[in-house]
Amino acid sequence: MMEKFHTSEKERVVHDKLTMLFVIDKMEIPLTEDSILDICSVKNIWIKNYMDCKTIIHDLVDSKLLYKISDHIDSKELFALTYEGRECLSHLYMRIPLEKREEISAYLQANKLNVKSSQEYSSTYSKNNDGSYNVELKIYEPQATSPMFTLVIKAPTRQSANEAIHKWKTTAPTIYETIYEKLINVD
Repeated sequence: MMEKFHTSEKERVVHDKLTMLFVIDKMEIPLTEDSILDICSVKNIWIKNYMDCKTIIHDLVDSKLLYKISDHIDSKELFALTYEGRECLSHLYMRIPLEKREEISAYLQANKLNVKSSQEYSSTYSKNNDGSYNVELKIYEPQATSPMFTLVIKAPTRQSANEAIHKWKTTAPTIYETIYEKLINVD
């Protein structure tokens, strides 16, 4: 009886690992840990346990099916499939039920740009001693770990800092383009 439980638990873990490899493969860009967790365990329940999802990411790195791209300056880590990860997935993806593969593919097709932009445009704020807030806005290149553009502005209130953060994801490309054109001579 105990052996049967272990076998089904092992099968679930293998299934979850294959599911994660499939998600990362279908996204076609390296993903942050937060993006992987969000896609697999928060917005969907493809991997039911959030903590298992975190563990699986690092297990896949340890087993060389994923690799970590990191930058010591900004400490943003991205995860991508290794050659071995792609090979493993190509041989075993049929163990993921067709219905689940189709559900994952449809979700990623509909949400790929949102995931990509959430990784490309980041924003945070911190309170200053005078009660104002510094809002730090960043743009990353799709496969880079350090920002290609950083803007720090001072906001008078927490509400205005939050407004800047909410507007950043939609206005970042326009703001960057305007500043770049004004400062960099491309002739």
